[in-house]
Amino acid sequence: MRRIKETSRILEQTQQKKQTSLGQLNALKEKITVQQDVIKSTSTELRFIDTDVRQTETQVKVKQSDLERLKAEYAQLVYASSKTANSYNRIMFLFAADSFNEWRRRLGYVRQYSEARRQQAAAIQRTQEELGQQLNGLTQKRQQKSVVLSTQLTEKRTLLSMREQQDQVVQQLSKQEEQLRKELAARQQSIRQLDNLIAQRVREEIARAARAAAARAAAKAAAAKAAAKASAERAESPTATAAERTTARRDAVEAAEAAEAAEATSRTDRVTLTPETAELSSSFSDNRGRLLWPVARGFISQRFGRHPHPVLKNVTVENRGVDIQTSAGEPVRAIFEGKVLTIANIAGMNNVVMVQHGEYFTVYAKLRSVSVSEGQQVNMRQPIGTVYTNAEGTSELQFQLWRNSTNLNPESWLGRK
Repeated sequence: MRRIKETSRILEQTQQKKQTSLGQLNALKEKITVQQDVIKSTSTELRFIDTDVRQTETQVKVKQSDLERLKAEYAQLVYASSKTANSYNRIMFLFAADSFNEWRRRLGYVRQYSEARRQQAAAIQRTQEELGQQLNGLTQKRQQKSVVLSTQLTEKRTLLSMREQQDQVVQQLSKQEEQLRKELAARQQSIRQLDNLIAQRVREEIARAARAAAARAAAKAAAAKAAAKASAERAESPTATAAERTTARRDAVEAAEAAEAAEATSRTDRVTLTPETAELSSSFSDNRGRLLWPVARGFISQRFGRHPHPVLKNVTVENRGVDIQTSAGEPVRAIFEGKVLTIANIAGMNNVVMVQHGEYFTVYAKLRSVSVSEGQQVNMRQPIGTVYTNAEGTSELQFQLWRNSTNLNPESWLGRK
């Protein structure tokens, strides 16, 4: 119900504009999906109630049977007791014993018979109370079932109304085919520009990290070579000992290994990590499926990968990330700690912020405003801007996730809202 309320608010914002839009259609689809979940949940609840009612009815029948049996047994006890109801008969029964032991057994029997009558009466009373409670519970469950059935019918009528509204929106959008094709072409051009920007910045970061790693390794190799040279000079001294010659050879080997390491760090396919960035990358990877959503409210209006266009027939659209439709002015936040790698502006994507998390990169596009700067370290949940609302009243964030040059599906990384 919270998701329905949230989606309804987003839908109302898109409906404030007279022109029908894809954002309005996406909001309707999400609302219908959630409504179907509500109906499914209600149906599950009804099945549980039906099962509970049947079980309670069975228990009531068992209790009624037990009560009838107890009453019949009690009637037999009362009838048998009525034959010897007076004290004279009981005394005669006791003194008719042939021995003292038999007299004691007869006395115990009389007492047990009286106790059995008392216990039988108490059992009847308990069973009647339990039966009353079960009958009351059964009545409440039947009333609950009636309420849930009424709710389900209301939800189904609401779903039918929303589907009719969705059909109307699709029909209206179908009449705007030419405009939709223009919007799709503009979006594809914007996506290509964004892809080029991401690829360029990733390549630059890979090259920068490789140069830094090579410089560190070269410095280490130079230091090792200098140490080896000094050791060699000491080894050439007439007074050099065997230990000094061994040390010189070991230093020469270390210098060669350091030089090889410098060459190996010059990679072009992924970011060369320092111990700090390696730890950050590992922490990011360990949180797969639990990462923070980039907005606190909203729903995924277009998923990752290739999909049929919602209106245009025989047209396929491809999404490098996910589009998250949300409320106007919604703050956009960093999903994990990292460094702001770049800030750019692309036509159709508005402001774009790219954050680096070691060898992982997150991209936030379609921002109205940006509240961070390039090179700035950001923390998880830190606001980086606000979402942009287009002329049709649709507020939508384009969110992408990359590992080096590999595009990843954000849905498998984001946690539940």
